[in-house]
Amino acid sequence: MLLTACAPDTPPESVDVSAALGGDDVAGYLRADTPREFSFPEDHGPHPGFRNEWWYVVGNLDSEAGRRFGFQITFFRVALTPDVPESPSAWATDHVWMAHLAVTDVGSGAHHAFERFARGAAGLAGAELDPFRVWLEDWRLVALEGNDFPWRLQAFESDAGVDLVFDPRKPPVLQGDGGLSQKGAGEGNASYYYSMTRLDARGSLRIGDEVHEVAGSAWLDREWSTSALAEDQAGWDWFALQLDDDYELMYYQMRREDGSADPYSKGLIVAPDGGSKLIRREVVNLEVLRTWRSPTGRTYPVSWRLHVAPMGREFEIRAVHDAQEMNMTVRYWEGAVDVLEDGEPTGRGYVELTGY
Repeated sequence: MLLTACAPDTPPESVDVSAALGGDDVAGYLRADTPREFSFPEDHGPHPGFRNEWWYVVGNLDSEAGRRFGFQITFFRVALTPDVPESPSAWATDHVWMAHLAVTDVGSGAHHAFERFARGAAGLAGAELDPFRVWLEDWRLVALEGNDFPWRLQAFESDAGVDLVFDPRKPPVLQGDGGLSQKGAGEGNASYYYSMTRLDARGSLRIGDEVHEVAGSAWLDREWSTSALAEDQAGWDWFALQLDDDYELMYYQMRREDGSADPYSKGLIVAPDGGSKLIRREVVNLEVLRTWRSPTGRTYPVSWRLHVAPMGREFEIRAVHDAQEMNMTVRYWEGAVDVLEDGEPTGRGYVELTGY
């Protein structure tokens, strides 16, 4: 990431996720080490004292003609230094920004993915409150009025893009221990983490020259931290599932370098009334049913069996299309999935796989 300080349009070489979210370069930064009080809509805005932060929205959409699409947008803020730059130059900055946009056309199997970088200077990229907005050039996520919902996302490239409005059906839920999500051993290897697990989404989606009016359901994740992963952790398998009975299920399995599940793996069950329940690794069983080998040479799981003891339920999760790899500076798999129970469709979701 540090290489992006050299020029706003020059992407760095490939960065391993464990290096980006771990490491010892923590002096001067705030740490996620104790529970805190969350306040909304204020916490939708930036937390600049921490090294890493992201605004992440994924969802499944249907067009008026019955075509299905998946989408992802993520704005990443990475601090270069905990100190405010002393230079009077408009280009001086203590942050670099990266954003990823992806659209999956389920019917054709096409996966369109894009990435951008910019300095957090000269108005190129940033995050603000009063009014709320996060942007990188003309990709932007903004409140339509003030700081709270509804929000509007506008992000387009030559091949694809979205213009969507989000309205929450449930309030924010706090992940982990009241919003403190411990990811690994050691003080401060954690993030502050909340989610909005059921957002109504509506608007338009473009692929090539075709514009589709779409509606569906989205999921927002917000995290900020300084060091989240321990040295022996390679990445995670993250599931965000929206079930047809109005339950949501999030589960992430932290993966060690040897491929085993880390004891800090955990998740959350969200009930139809918005109430939530923390679930830990020992009450969840995750089994890979099928894998896919990418043209980049990496092998990803693309079908799973997930048993959640507190719910008394077992789900089969299937990628709607295998080739949803984000072959970007930070390479990972991120894609739309179907959820089945007893062989019948029971929901949709998104899965993120890092460190493979």
